[in-house]
Amino acid sequence: MNKQTAGMLGLKINVKLNGSNMALHSGSLPFIEEKPTIVFGADVSHPGPGSDMPSIAAIVASYDQNVTKYATSIRFQKSRVEIIESIEEMVIELLRIFHRTTKRKPQRILFYRDGVGEGQYEDIVHYEVEGIRNACRKLEATYNPTITFIVVRKRHHTRMFPVNRSDVDNKSNNCQAGTVLERPVGHPFEFDFFLLSHPGLQGTSRPTHYHVLVDDNKFDADRLQTLTYNLCYLFARCPRAVSMVSPAYYAHLAAFRARFWRKNSILSDSASVSTDTGLGIEDYKQMHPKMKSLMFFM
Repeated sequence: MNKQTAGMLGLKINVKLNGSNMALHSGSLPFIEEKPTIVFGADVSHPGPGSDMPSIAAIVASYDQNVTKYATSIRFQKSRVEIIESIEEMVIELLRIFHRTTKRKPQRILFYRDGVGEGQYEDIVHYEVEGIRNACRKLEATYNPTITFIVVRKRHHTRMFPVNRSDVDNKSNNCQAGTVLERPVGHPFEFDFFLLSHPGLQGTSRPTHYHVLVDDNKFDADRLQTLTYNLCYLFARCPRAVSMVSPAYYAHLAAFRARFWRKNSILSDSASVSTDTGLGIEDYKQMHPKMKSLMFFM
């Protein structure tokens, strides 16, 4: 055991016990500080090739002003369905936790959705964004917070390389953390950008592609890019910026963790997860209500 290992274990233990490991300086998240704002992250985990096990949808949502504590909602659904089928029910659940904790209703919703391919954007807007709006109306007929819905993609072939020596990260020769690329590789008329948020340690760093599908909050590019970059510093088990915005990262971890919630079974490793077949939604345990406001997946 050395100090670094002990420190990393301490970060995980503290956040599992509902503690906060870090916070940004006041003014670093002006969009969130101005009005009550809830930040969502969502992802769907699919089984491995050849398996017909259920897909797992996970949504996390912040419930403090520092955006360091997240509640979790998880549902099992049909195998390989990317749309979150129970999004209304899950969003209602998380909005209630936010209201119960802060005693306020969020006036703004910032939603980061991971794992969606470009060909699914229309379906996502039609089903998931409308599902969020319907969830708000079900809570209160006149409740209509502004929504910004952003798709987060890591699986692409775009890479960034510095042209000037002054822009090079001296440790890895990648672009420096915080580099943004908009043109000429972005969409010709829609709002998207590539953000290299993490300092690369080895090899060529892969930027994350953020594509805004709905923007009721009318962000300008600089404001949204800065906010997204700052949120990459709030990943609770790492003292550095991570490659993907923290709420989307949390949703990915939560969905992966739920893969092990099989009834009457002990799994030894992740390899066992992808090879089992013939399991249905009823073969998985549901999350205990007391766990919903804890970041147990860290």
